[in-house]
Amino acid sequence: MDSILRAAGNLLDVELSGPVDLGGSSRSTVLRCTTPGGGTVIVKAFRHEPESLRAFTAEAAGLSLGLAGPEVLGVDPEAPLLVMADLGNAPTLADVLLGTDPEAAVSGLLAWARGLGRLAAASVHRRAELTRLWSRYDKGMPSWEDEPRIARNAEALLTLLDGAAIAAPPGLADELARIGTAGGDTFPAFTPGDTCPDNNLLTPDGLRLIDFEAACYQSVFLTAAYCRMPFSSCWCVFTLPAELAAEIEHAYRAEVVPVYPALADDAVWHAGMRQATAVWTVDATVRLLPRATTEDAPLHRTRRPAPTRRQVLRHRWETATTLDEFPALTATTRSLLDAVATPWTAPPLPGYPAFGNHRASRPVGHRAATT
Repeated sequence: MDSILRAAGNLLDVELSGPVDLGGSSRSTVLRCTTPGGGTVIVKAFRHEPESLRAFTAEAAGLSLGLAGPEVLGVDPEAPLLVMADLGNAPTLADVLLGTDPEAAVSGLLAWARGLGRLAAASVHRRAELTRLWSRYDKGMPSWEDEPRIARNAEALLTLLDGAAIAAPPGLADELARIGTAGGDTFPAFTPGDTCPDNNLLTPDGLRLIDFEAACYQSVFLTAAYCRMPFSSCWCVFTLPAELAAEIEHAYRAEVVPVYPALADDAVWHAGMRQATAVWTVDATVRLLPRATTEDAPLHRTRRPAPTRRQVLRHRWETATTLDEFPALTATTRSLLDAVATPWTAPPLPGYPAFGNHRASRPVGHRAATT
């Protein structure tokens, strides 16, 4: 911590003090530090190992676009670390979804969806700039856009099925190859990468995003699927009332249609959303099934309430059984439900705590989208 303080202080040419550990991750240390004038800044330092170095490059490049998130006050590629403006202690979207106020949760979800949509729209013509920024802060790791994670997940799924003694239905490999085309070249837009509820601050000035460790350009559908599933790759996963899920999806879509008019076509939109849902279903299966097979556990180490791995997998597989244009994948998820999820006897995924009395307390006048 002392070395982080010194490096960050040298970067700003001030002496920082009173570091408060904000948690960070296995890749980074995040500190709130006090400046000589009594203000505070956020210092995020990264470890010297491959995934941490890639996270540093993504964070430095993504934040430096200036489209969302805190202002970057300084970057030290050698440390490596960033110093950012402190956005304060505003509640996160996770806080309100896991709370007891449905009005606050609805407002938070709509702010989140509109904010991500506006970010996507504002970024459409700045992809080359992100590439230049990546080169400036490059630490020798491939960018997220160059990482064939969707194709790799497809191969891993086939291996998992074999290990679980589940026969891959005819055509699954071809469908997985088609699903894998849902990358960054179909209606691409910028994303911080991890747009989960705990990385979205609901400040008095509106939505502010944090955690740009996986910043990249990807298809808007891969981001919009977080509205529909919901939160495709996150720990804070419960179910939303159908009308509200449709409404937040509409809110995101309304922001990106002006820059991609083709997305006003329902056939285009819903086909893209179903493909993105398939991508994230495969992703969840590959990430969670190996650990869920031996034991169940909450998706978050400390936050409660949190769903368990088996609850989320069951919900993802049930959702995927409706993807009619991918019959081999839907057959696979049905087999997983029968052969794997049934013996687990995991309870169904419950709704978000904030909407325990959702129908009775739904604000009047909110518009629901047609699905």
